[in-house]
Amino acid sequence: MIFQLDERLVFPDPHYGESDGLIAVGGDLSVDRLLLAYSYGFFPWYSFRDADQIRWYCPMERFVIFPKEIHISHSMRTLLNKERYKVTINKDFDGVIHECSKLRIDENGAWLGPDMIEAYTELHRQGFAASVEVWEGCNLVGGLYGVNLGNAFFGESMFSLVPSASKIALILLAQYLEENGGTIIDCQLETPHLRSMGGRFIPYDDYLKIIRGEG
Repeated sequence: MIFQLDERLVFPDPHYGESDGLIAVGGDLSVDRLLLAYSYGFFPWYSFRDADQIRWYCPMERFVIFPKEIHISHSMRTLLNKERYKVTINKDFDGVIHECSKLRIDENGAWLGPDMIEAYTELHRQGFAASVEVWEGCNLVGGLYGVNLGNAFFGESMFSLVPSASKIALILLAQYLEENGGTIIDCQLETPHLRSMGGRFIPYDDYLKIIRGEG
């Protein structure tokens, strides 16, 4: 079942959604709506060129990485030990989100368009979204961004302009979260890349307890 949202800041019970997690359309990308959405595991995902309304998803099986379970391969350890790249947090959110957008902007179904960029940039300005940057010298060569609420980080997108830069960003994010009380990284979608780094599925009800600090 797909629900139609209006101006009210409410979301339906995600247990009634479609098998792919689609649960609602409509609404807006205001800070208040986005914060409410993420606090229950909802996220917007839609082709900005084709969709006439925002589409909201909340899958019942959640693909996540627990920071303490991040897998660092031998080759990645070797690369990190070389200290070829510098990693920062929240030094260039604008650069990261625009590089993530450019990476897929010409693809069919591209979702990171101007409205999404504006919405997440405002979340960042208000302290609810963060970026991890990977630098080679003065050049931004990789990174990721997402929403941070409480002890949970909801990953949105990542990019690499050199091999393994996004993996470096994810590893350093996991290490930072583990050192600072972070409990979970929501990956939203399964990929071989994320599975190889420790990603796994957990049921939505377990996931909800964790992101709301109850588990």
